[in-house]
Amino acid sequence: MVMVSVASPSPSPSPMVRSEEDLGPPWLRPLLGTSFFVPCRLHPELSKNECNLFCLGCTGDALCAYCLPAHRDHHVVQIRRSSYHNVIRVSEVGKLIDISHVQTYVINSAKIVFLNGRPQARPGKGVTNTCEICCRSLPDSFRFCSLGCKLGGMQWDPSLTFAIRPKRGQGSGDDGSGSDDDSFSPKKPRRMAGGFDLSRFERPGIRWSDDEGSRSNITPPMNRCRPSRRKGIPHRAPFYG
Repeated sequence: MVMVSVASPSPSPSPMVRSEEDLGPPWLRPLLGTSFFVPCRLHPELSKNECNLFCLGCTGDALCAYCLPAHRDHHVVQIRRSSYHNVIRVSEVGKLIDISHVQTYVINSAKIVFLNGRPQARPGKGVTNTCEICCRSLPDSFRFCSLGCKLGGMQWDPSLTFAIRPKRGQGSGDDGSGSDDDSFSPKKPRRMAGGFDLSRFERPGIRWSDDEGSRSNITPPMNRCRPSRRKGIPHRAPFYG
């Protein structure tokens, strides 16, 4: 009688568990889950009270322009909208987290990234690369279409991170190494003599649209009046017989 041992099937691989520090700064998840472009609950009687600002220090609800005096010493970023989806400028978020592998777009002469995914039911013809989370069509050089999709991909890919790696030759030490925590510490905004500096925020109620991407947001210079030249002495045309 031959005894045959049957090996138990190996368990399916489970997603890798990442610590909260590896998954980005503490304000990232609240930012991705916040509802923007809604009327402010604190200023319902005021006009242009649309909430398109977010405080990285408080990580609470979205803010409107009238809420800014209560966050004078905090780092506040502005959220914009393109095709009914929330976006943020690369110049604002790229200094705080690593946005590599996320596709960027240029709208109104500014480079932006989307906060959350935009699933596509059917990719276009000839598409060879799609977002690893929501299957949206992407160029071959990108893996994700938004910050939220990259966060989802970090659950099983240990090479992904939101921590900004210091470049060689930079950092607090002579060896060019720095702490990743420094990249998560937002700098305080500038303050004017009269209070909070609103120059880096657009007026509330302004939205972006993909249709406006071809338009230039640079105000054309005003036509300068040319100095009038002094007329010379008029001369009559010669008479011909």
